[in-house]
Amino acid sequence: MPRSKKTSGKSNKTNRWSSQVKTVSTFPPPGLFNQDAETIARTLASKKVSPKGPGSGMRMLTFYINRAGKHLDKGRKAELEKAKELLSARVHAARTHKRAA
Repeated sequence: MPRSKKTSGKSNKTNRWSSQVKTVSTFPPPGLFNQDAETIARTLASKKVSPKGPGSGMRMLTFYINRAGKHLDKGRKAELEKAKELLSARVHAARTHKRAA
């Protein structure tokens, strides 16, 4: 006798929280993630894109990398990871600067 599948009561339609993430106040300029690592890090650390500081830009970059996932080619992913390292250095510098003040 074949086993019946248990359902959790949810519909077959999959709702993911990330599909509903939208921001109106701050967002990176179009095509930013197709540029070089230095430009990405500098732009995401700017007050125009990340008014709460470079940590906000780091979250945007991480979100983009996670959403693009396996659709990124190796070269593009390497450039984004380099931007992440540069931005991480800016986040660290901002935190130590805050603590010193």
